[in-house]
Amino acid sequence: MSEATRSATDRRGFLGAMSAVALTGRPSTPARGAVAAGAPRYLLEAGLVYLNTGSVGPASQAILDRTVRAWREIESNPVGMIYGNGAMHQATDVVRQHMATFLGCTADELLLTRSTTDAMNSLAFALQWAPGDRVLTTDQEHHGGSVCWSYLARRQGIVVDRVAIATTDHDPAVIVERLAAAVTAKTKVISVSHVITTTGLRMPIAEIAALARSRGALCVVDGAQAVGHVPVDVRALGCHAYAACGHKWLLGPKGTGLLFISRDAEDRIQPVQREEGRRFVVNSTGIGSLPLVLGLGAAVEQAQAVGAAGIERRIMELRARVYAGIQAISALTMASPASASLGTGLVAVRVPDTQPADALRDRLRDRHRVIVKMVEKQWFNGIRLSAHIFNTEADVDAALAALRAELA
Repeated sequence: MSEATRSATDRRGFLGAMSAVALTGRPSTPARGAVAAGAPRYLLEAGLVYLNTGSVGPASQAILDRTVRAWREIESNPVGMIYGNGAMHQATDVVRQHMATFLGCTADELLLTRSTTDAMNSLAFALQWAPGDRVLTTDQEHHGGSVCWSYLARRQGIVVDRVAIATTDHDPAVIVERLAAAVTAKTKVISVSHVITTTGLRMPIAEIAALARSRGALCVVDGAQAVGHVPVDVRALGCHAYAACGHKWLLGPKGTGLLFISRDAEDRIQPVQREEGRRFVVNSTGIGSLPLVLGLGAAVEQAQAVGAAGIERRIMELRARVYAGIQAISALTMASPASASLGTGLVAVRVPDTQPADALRDRLRDRHRVIVKMVEKQWFNGIRLSAHIFNTEADVDAALAALRAELA
């Protein structure tokens, strides 16, 4: 059976399985015993409470199987599978179409990349720069989405302007006003995150995109913490470019990502991947990791089966439990927005200065087998919890009990 045929068969299996999960809203994992009928099986270690999808999410067994099977099929006839109109090219075209549907764009507006950072780097070097051109961003950007601008500032003389967003700044209108006040005649790009990595704040992307368009600038969005987490419709957002990855909230293979470039920005954003066509797999950048792309397709199908709204609903249910539990621990101070409309599944808390966040993270891991992220020290002394649909209420309660024990 060819990979293209298997892809169609597997997709039907995924849809049936994930529909069952969507009805219960509570997929289980091997870490808590037997897997519910129809639920994806994850390979998390027994007893591990994994609340760090915002860093790296676990792929299901079915996604790994799809990836490995594609690799084996490639090796059965490498040239025949990869070049020309080979089965792998056809299958990756299907993946791009599924991803485009999921994001609200067309397949030929998407590039397949290795990560969000890879996508941002490709974008940055796809623009023509002159010394003194400016990029407007915030002081809350993940370094993976901002290193491209720092590099260009050092090598090509562009200027990077950073607007401050404090952890207490949860008013979208004020954020937009602050960005608007910082735009200059030389601002070429406004680059912001869809969901801020430090606090989980949802940024007002549609309003920021409108601001950029009104000033003749490009709106570039780092969507690493959004795709697979909250509904994303790039057309409705109005941005010119959107970068994301497969290894976080999409629960896909590590080493996968994407870059959306809107048709109305094609004359200004011209990546080398498009130099010899729009399939982006072999022509301009060599042979990509095709098996990982097929695994990414499986992850997208898994997400489509539940639906972006269903995924968000379940994540926000768990978020509410995390939020309420954290508020009951007097030693901790919430850094994430209280409002569900502004908050996300990323919940960040400040830890007392007497408790270094890296040491607390390590104790939670070593003593309680609870995995969380330490907020980067440049922002504040804190930790971040991020639950996904494979988590349960018992996971949240175990993490809260561990925090209470360590902070008593």
